[in-house]
Amino acid sequence: MTNDVKIKAPKRRKNASLEKRKARAGWIFVLPFLIGFIVVYLPMIIDSIRYSFYHIKFITGGYELVPVGWQNYNYALFESTEYVQTLVKGLTDMVFDIPMILIFSLFMAVLLNQKMVGRAAFRAIFFVPVIASTGIMEAIDAQNTLSDYMGEASGIEDGSGESAATDIVSAMDIEVLFSGMAVGQGLVEYVVTAINNIYDIVNRSGVQMLIFLAGLQSISPAIYESVQIDGATSWETFWKITFPMISPMILVNAVYTIIDAFTTDSNVVMKFISSSEKSITNGNVITSAMAWMYFLLVIAIIALFALIFSAFVFYQRRD
Repeated sequence: MTNDVKIKAPKRRKNASLEKRKARAGWIFVLPFLIGFIVVYLPMIIDSIRYSFYHIKFITGGYELVPVGWQNYNYALFESTEYVQTLVKGLTDMVFDIPMILIFSLFMAVLLNQKMVGRAAFRAIFFVPVIASTGIMEAIDAQNTLSDYMGEASGIEDGSGESAATDIVSAMDIEVLFSGMAVGQGLVEYVVTAINNIYDIVNRSGVQMLIFLAGLQSISPAIYESVQIDGATSWETFWKITFPMISPMILVNAVYTIIDAFTTDSNVVMKFISSSEKSITNGNVITSAMAWMYFLLVIAIIALFALIFSAFVFYQRRD
């Protein structure tokens, strides 16, 4: 009589899918930031929110926090004559600057994506201003005496009583160029502003240019080959193939540019909040209220823009 012996099969280890392994790796990479944010920044953020609802009363040996509710926010919105005006000016500058930066960075990315001699060198040249305008280089540039002198130097008068020494072109030049195109004065002024601010636009377009280049290089060459066989022109190829395929990158760059425009040191709202801290009573808590209203405004604008623009974004299906 033979006994049947049941042999248990070894348990198979379930290998995690590629997506789960990538997700775990992503969390490992962001873990140092999360730890630093929770330990260092989160307490300061909580204190900043708390201080915005108090006044500081200095006493012997220190200070005392006096709760005032929404009084600091009320002062910033309704009693301060400059805060709301500065916010409007900051929003106006953003509306004009962001399209300039996105159009320029996309244009240069398309050019730098073409096959040409020295393509890598040209890409590096356009990214150098991004490195040069950060950290200590930015501080040196902000204290550049020669730059300040050139900005204040008297130059050619354009009839308005203001100097035109630092202007590359004037509105009259653009009007002559567009004289036969029936272009409105608003567009003329916009083009003039873009040309005269080309240095700032180049400095703020390096990161967006790299993102657009990554998006352009992710498009399969087989798609371009098929449309060329069908007889599509370069203009049709750009608007029917390239532009829809990089529309997710346009959304990413737009959000990045909005955040960068709102948080740069040259932003008029940031300058106003920093200067108001020493110029008004209890400025450190009132400016805290101003900063949090500004932060909520930035979040609302980003959310609204992402909600509207995401409806026009084309996502390529991988299956």
